[in-house]
Amino acid sequence: MAETNSTNNQLLFIYNQAYRVDFDAVTGIKIAVVMLLCSFFIYINCIMLFALKSKTAFYETPRYILFAHMLLSDSILLLTTTAMYAMSLALVSVAKGICSLLVLISNCTNGITPLTLAVMSLERYMAICFPLRHSSIATQRNTGIALGVIWFLSSVNIMSDLLYELITDPNHLFKITFCTRQKLFVNNWQVDKAQVFDVLYFVSVALIIIFTYISIIITARSVSNNKGSAKKAYKTVLLHFVQLGLCVTSFLFATIEKMLYLMTGSGNSLFIHLRYLNFLIVLILPRCLSPLIYGLRDEAVRPLFQYYFCYISKKVKPAVEVH
Repeated sequence: MAETNSTNNQLLFIYNQAYRVDFDAVTGIKIAVVMLLCSFFIYINCIMLFALKSKTAFYETPRYILFAHMLLSDSILLLTTTAMYAMSLALVSVAKGICSLLVLISNCTNGITPLTLAVMSLERYMAICFPLRHSSIATQRNTGIALGVIWFLSSVNIMSDLLYELITDPNHLFKITFCTRQKLFVNNWQVDKAQVFDVLYFVSVALIIIFTYISIIITARSVSNNKGSAKKAYKTVLLHFVQLGLCVTSFLFATIEKMLYLMTGSGNSLFIHLRYLNFLIVLILPRCLSPLIYGLRDEAVRPLFQYYFCYISKKVKPAVEVH
């Protein structure tokens, strides 16, 4: 335990030192690359959201409501995370109240995607294993309740940190700081608690997806009719597991940073460059690719997305049927 606390303290120290590097042309290029990359994928997500909004059947069908919610949360995550990272590279200081709001949003949206994947898998499980009850359970109202539960679960960890800071330091919101989670919450128990929550969420979601996948396969083999829908369903759930794997990389971000620090030692410049690559490859790209992969695979969403992405005026919208 003492070794873990020492490592956490070393990492907090390197954060303090890392942000003292002068702003130069290389830093400007890094910020530009991050901003352009995230802007492009937010644009892609917005096109997909617009495609979902274009058909009434999409926002009346639970799985597409959940998918649209995942697109929206991932877009917000990209926006807030990019803003925080750009501010840290540009050495911009802000009030802790503003930073706390950005950290709250980014942490909530970071946990929303895996939890949404679990609910989407359960919805497919109900559709195949309990088809007669599916329409009465998978309603718009119940989907809204599920989304509320998802937001609550994803915010529990960060909200407890914010409440602790406000209770122990009433002037917390008015102090000026570089905007990173590590600058806001520096106690070792907070780091350990965040890791416990990450592991708990991942294991719970993974077990749900595995359970639904196995249940759908068993149902598909035991029922002679509607095997085509069952096969499509367990392929979808398997894709959810792949998406979960992409989401898990964001949970590894802090761990990889610790490893990079231990490998580079006191070489702050090298640590900053490796941290930048870690941010792009581990935190940003998986969240960019996950909704795109799911959306382009869907036979109902793909033609609409292609139409709006390659929009030509006076084109007739493709007819799409949602099953």
